[in-house]
Amino acid sequence: MKLNIQDTFNKELPADPITTNSVRQVPNACFSFVTPKKTANPIVLHVSPDMVENLGLSEADIQSETFKNIFTGNEVLPNTQPYAMCYGGHQFGNWAGQLGDGRAINLTEIVHHNQRWAIQLKGAGKTPYSRTADGLAVLRSSIREYLCSEAMFHLGVPTTRALALCLTGDQVLRDVLYNGNSAFEKGAIVTRVAPSFMRFGNYQIFTSRNDTDNLRTLVDYTIKHFYPEIGSPSKETYLQFFKKVTQNSLDMVIHWQRVGFVHGVMNTDNMSILGLTIDYGPYGWLEGYDYGWTPNTTDAQNKRYRYGNQPDMVLWNLYQLANTLYPLIEEADGLESILNDFRTNYDSKYVKMMASKIGLFIENETDKTLIQELEEILHLTETDMTIFFRNLSSFDKEKPESGFQTLIDAFYNLPEPHSDLELAWSNWFKEYTSRLKLEKLSDVERAKKMNTINPKYVLRNYMAQLAIDAADKEDYSLIDELFTLLKKPYDAQENSQKWFAKRPEWARNKVGCSMLSCSS
Repeated sequence: MKLNIQDTFNKELPADPITTNSVRQVPNACFSFVTPKKTANPIVLHVSPDMVENLGLSEADIQSETFKNIFTGNEVLPNTQPYAMCYGGHQFGNWAGQLGDGRAINLTEIVHHNQRWAIQLKGAGKTPYSRTADGLAVLRSSIREYLCSEAMFHLGVPTTRALALCLTGDQVLRDVLYNGNSAFEKGAIVTRVAPSFMRFGNYQIFTSRNDTDNLRTLVDYTIKHFYPEIGSPSKETYLQFFKKVTQNSLDMVIHWQRVGFVHGVMNTDNMSILGLTIDYGPYGWLEGYDYGWTPNTTDAQNKRYRYGNQPDMVLWNLYQLANTLYPLIEEADGLESILNDFRTNYDSKYVKMMASKIGLFIENETDKTLIQELEEILHLTETDMTIFFRNLSSFDKEKPESGFQTLIDAFYNLPEPHSDLELAWSNWFKEYTSRLKLEKLSDVERAKKMNTINPKYVLRNYMAQLAIDAADKEDYSLIDELFTLLKKPYDAQENSQKWFAKRPEWARNKVGCSMLSCSS
């Protein structure tokens, strides 16, 4: 198995001088060298063909014992030194101090077709940053991350990727709901892939320790490898770096809102410096359109990371990054200007995105009001987000009275005849019809364009849970079925119509389908 190994992070940045794998504070270092834990009876369950190709691997490679052993922690690639990154972070708004890769181990970096990829095992054992945990992961959470990261890519959302999903053969003790009912689950490892797994927290840890020298070293490294167009290090360069991160983070959250994805745990240590969706823990997809929904049991009371609050949380996290970078820039005006622009830019991009979701492609000053009215009505009764926007493409602007029939499959409960809700919908359909008549596209052309923006298939939590339940019984076929389905989320896929449906009632309050914990 030949990979074009070109390590930089563990060659150009300061390492932890202590090489024993013991839980501890790690000052003055970006990472600690660590070896993955050997696993008892590893089995490769699924491999992403896209990522095999992206890394320059062959079919023979993925069938080999070497592939299995490397990506389950039982072998180390020749001429590499695996490591865990040191970082801190704000968790639910509070500074948590040192966190770090507690269950992730970075194997190496490779370059293929001029694209750099960092390869990381999640669930490969303890590191100096594991705190009181075991550094392992279970099949349940690993299936969710493996399927969702690849699904997000095909939705067009900036994201980390996944190469492989493997069973370890080990049993892992977990308390799923943190209620004292621990049980053993199947251990698993996901091989994650991204240009870099650096987070806001990688930089925060140094500023929190007044270690400006290492902060500068890490920022210079990041610009050199991931933002080279900015130029040589200077105060102005650091400001431009922050601006780029802000723009990328804004684009990411616009995509989240577009497809109805809720991250669930947007702590600063879960914010990618490249603007990628990172760390698929207690995420979820909107079933009913609801600004107030969060999938995270830990967040159930305050709902800090609810769907409607995600843009504000990205901005809050960017404020923390601005504070982190301030020692390198030493003036606040430029940072504040970029942060102030975020809200203005978000608002304009959001309106444009939502307008495209409802088939409006020529800007009009009435669009914002029309969108706001729609969002208000969608909150009045439980309405499936994915089905509503997908089926809206079939709306006939010559027959606004047929709107209900077009969208009937999206409603959990149909509005009562002659009710205020029915009247509100009727009025909106009339306004929408008038607005559509200002567009130049035919209904057929509009539908085609809308169907490239509004997915037909997303990884609803109940779908992932069905795959998990089957896998617990050693039936892995549903993992492959969903993986294949979600590679073409905008296509009709008539043979897969069963997945284009509202959440079944049995899943409404089922663990894993409605709410999830951080337990993995």
